[in-house]
Amino acid sequence: MARPVTLFTGQWADLTFDTICEKAKSFGYDGVEIACWGDHFEVDKALSDDGYVQGRWDILNKHGLKCFAISNHLVGQAVCDRIDERHKSILPPRIWGDGKENGVRARAAEEMKNTARAAAKMGLRVVPGFTGSPIWHMVYSFPPNLADYLEKGLALFAELWTPVLDVFSEVGVKFGLEVHPTEIAFDVASAENALNAVKRHPAFGFNYDPSHFVYQNVDYVGFIRKFADRIFHVHMKDAYLASHPTEAGVFGGHLNFGDHRRAWDFRSLGRGSVDFEEVIRALNDIGYNGPLSVEWEDGKMDREHGATEAAAFVKQLDFAPSAVAFDAAFAKE
Repeated sequence: MARPVTLFTGQWADLTFDTICEKAKSFGYDGVEIACWGDHFEVDKALSDDGYVQGRWDILNKHGLKCFAISNHLVGQAVCDRIDERHKSILPPRIWGDGKENGVRARAAEEMKNTARAAAKMGLRVVPGFTGSPIWHMVYSFPPNLADYLEKGLALFAELWTPVLDVFSEVGVKFGLEVHPTEIAFDVASAENALNAVKRHPAFGFNYDPSHFVYQNVDYVGFIRKFADRIFHVHMKDAYLASHPTEAGVFGGHLNFGDHRRAWDFRSLGRGSVDFEEVIRALNDIGYNGPLSVEWEDGKMDREHGATEAAAFVKQLDFAPSAVAFDAAFAKE
């Protein structure tokens, strides 16, 4: 059978969990990927309140929805980022604290460990999220980067994340980094570097999302095949890349999403530049049978219309692989 189609609730955190579950069902989704912000999933409550996890399942069951993952992108970002005032807006006050970098990082790391424990308590086996990066600001090398900048950056990433990943392993949960600009891994080459930096830790893999590759001119189908055993979760998200020169290129020109002068922007599924047919076929080739989670973003479209059409698009597109060769009937005995 085809894979379950879920809706990532991160872009709907202005709504209560009950409300977004009701809407997700009406949009045509089989389940939700729950964001650890808004009131959708609170990690501290999941571990301190005996009834909290059951309460989440009660809401899911009421609406006939499944759940395969909780995601903690916002706190994960702070584990090895260079902390500045921007992080205050995405972090819970108890994680931000006094805003001093080492303290924020340490509290974020503990929260990610607890996210793994909360996922296990939910009966889930994967947590997608971000890692942050101490060297993203060096992605364009002028002034010239020192020769050891990459080695030092990867070493710091490994130092901060390996203890977190150890807890993930202890509780039987995988961490799926959403490979993405501003993270320690943002393309195929940097993903390989990150994986090697943590010595190919069994709990470390990827939340695959083609939208962040297409505008970088990265081989997003090749990524699936290269990291076949590390694709722990999949986001279905589209992005449009202009085929003609624009006023703002791949770096965005400091323009907001939705500005027509940009060379690329996120689009509702099927309306951008991602070849989802090849994505599905590659996922079939590697034997991925987890959910296809729609992360819906399109700044120029009503989100309820977009989320509805996205669910239908993925369900029409997805298919189970064949168990036999197409010409098996002609084989000689």
